[in-house]
Amino acid sequence: MSNSRIRKAALAVILGGVFAAGASLAQAQGMPVHPQVPARDVKLDATLGRAATPDEIKAWNIDVRPDFQGLPAGSGSVATGTKLWEAKCASCHGDFADSNAVFPPLVGAYQATKQDIKTGRVAKLADINDGATTVEKLSTLSTLFDYIHRAMPWNEPGSLTWDDTYALVAYLMNLANVVPGNFVLTRDNVQQVQDMLPNRNGMIWNHGMWPGKEIGNGGIPDTHNTDCMKNCAPAPKITSFIPEFALNNNGNLADQYRQWGPIRGMVTESAAEQEKKAKEKAAAANNPDAKVVALLKDKSCLACHSLGDNKLVGPGYKEVAAKYGGKKDMVAELTTRIIKGGSGVWGSIPMPPQTISEADAKMIAQWIVDGAKQ
Repeated sequence: MSNSRIRKAALAVILGGVFAAGASLAQAQGMPVHPQVPARDVKLDATLGRAATPDEIKAWNIDVRPDFQGLPAGSGSVATGTKLWEAKCASCHGDFADSNAVFPPLVGAYQATKQDIKTGRVAKLADINDGATTVEKLSTLSTLFDYIHRAMPWNEPGSLTWDDTYALVAYLMNLANVVPGNFVLTRDNVQQVQDMLPNRNGMIWNHGMWPGKEIGNGGIPDTHNTDCMKNCAPAPKITSFIPEFALNNNGNLADQYRQWGPIRGMVTESAAEQEKKAKEKAAAANNPDAKVVALLKDKSCLACHSLGDNKLVGPGYKEVAAKYGGKKDMVAELTTRIIKGGSGVWGSIPMPPQTISEADAKMIAQWIVDGAKQ
């Protein structure tokens, strides 16, 4: 028998088993079975799977549409949002959402004008040389609800209640001069706030990206090219690259662990930078101070704290060492602060809890008390 016939015979056996098992399953569930499919006894595992409960479905079904479908009832005041912001958001976005130290500012110095609110288009956006902040470009208030509730704060996503989310959205809208300071945002008045968004009319709908007939152009393609059928040019190779000047702007991509996907990142460091890192790593193995500095880099502590005495988001380590240097009784307290976070000692911006082992946190605390040497 040829290989082709063997493959066909094997496929027939497999498909026959699949269809027969499917027929038996249908019979077990009281469904009609096609008369040409012979029924066979199949043991069904009654413990395999179960229907999701309403509460489980509700926990996953949290998306909010631009027409506010999916937004549950709730309320939040600007005053409550202010307190929540200081406790959970200010460390990354600044007290007034205008910080550019960790993430781009959400609300800038520019304030929406009455004309912007009237037209629904922020006039400033016409100037391509002038950067715009997130709220200035925002066209749908549902985007704020959905993203804040789903993904914020970055170190504890999903921890905010819907009332918390209402309050934070109200606070941002107050910073953008859309609502007054005594405003309480609710499910009943959320559309009124949407109708006052300065850039609510800034989204373009009339293109093929929107397939529905109720909006846009019904999915008509934006281009009208036709496929080449003969005497065609060689097929282009579509790829991407990072310009040389920007290669290492965000650190060596190969060192940044990704929990999903097959790509682990290309090496974006120059040969000189790789050699320097190898020397630092070798030095860290025998130098406890260098080992701590390497740990600070690995845990992204240097995104908020410099190794010197200049302040970034938080104080520099030299400044912290000047306050606690030589105070051995502070090692335990500093260890706790590093792990659990804290606020009030170095200003109004709190430090969020850190994902770090107690041993590593204690090593950093001891390094600070010993003078933060490098």
